[in-house]
Amino acid sequence: MEEMQVSRTALLSAYFRGYHAEHVNPKIFNDFLANKLLKFEECNSFNQYLLAGLKAFNPKLAASFSDEATALAFSMQMMYGPPQILSRAQYTEVLLEEAIKQGVCQYIILGAGLDSFAFRHTEMLEQLQLFEVDHPATQNFKLNRLEELKWEIPSQMHFVPVDFTRENLAPALTQTSYDSTALSFFSWLGVTYYLSYDAVLSTLRSIADISPVGSIVVFDYLDTDAFDLDKSAPRVKGMLLSAKQIGEQMNIGFNPSSLKEDLKKVGLHLREDLSPSDIQSRYFQGRTDKYYALEHLHFACAVVE
Repeated sequence: MEEMQVSRTALLSAYFRGYHAEHVNPKIFNDFLANKLLKFEECNSFNQYLLAGLKAFNPKLAASFSDEATALAFSMQMMYGPPQILSRAQYTEVLLEEAIKQGVCQYIILGAGLDSFAFRHTEMLEQLQLFEVDHPATQNFKLNRLEELKWEIPSQMHFVPVDFTRENLAPALTQTSYDSTALSFFSWLGVTYYLSYDAVLSTLRSIADISPVGSIVVFDYLDTDAFDLDKSAPRVKGMLLSAKQIGEQMNIGFNPSSLKEDLKKVGLHLREDLSPSDIQSRYFQGRTDKYYALEHLHFACAVVE
């Protein structure tokens, strides 16, 4: 990602969430505000991008659809982005709701992008201080969009600009009103695979260092097979190529068999690690459409020891 350019994947994530909320039932995750955070021309640009991709991949298949809406719906079900983004968001917000009942009072979203939690869940925000941490360029884009929409930013919502490739989370967060003694919930979605192994563990160590015992961090990751051309699933190969083409290259995966030990080294206990088959069973089983879990994708929930 270029230094002062908004993350295209952040915009695309909002687009996928908005499309799903508007067009798909039953819903995997209902972000009914996502479309409002994107302008018409931005949504239309993504529509055309996906339709062009389908035509390039399989011209005969693309021509078989009666209209663009049908072709777009097919693309949404078959590509990598929507199932990944929707299921991880649902996983995280369900765990957050449970954690609030156990005393969590701070919610920190790392790589927040155009997340709309603060405006969708005002009832939960009454019990939380919310910290959105993201790259300065993406965060500025969001702040400008909120101003254009004239959405009032809640007093519990705090913005923390951080470039994870250059800066450490701990000093950036502790310079705000973040309380290092308060039970906290960290969400880190769609970020780990863009960083180096050391950068990921450094950020996780920072979380453990600035949070009391019992605080929670949820993150998604790709397993190491995703980066092996002989083992990687076709959809995931396409995802890696697309990310590279837009200048947001994915770099690393983790080995599920050693993740528990990796986390233990930085002060975290692995509570849960959902495999692709687990994700399929929990979020996609029984659907009559063609949405299915993304290969090589894991959801991890860890607790500060």
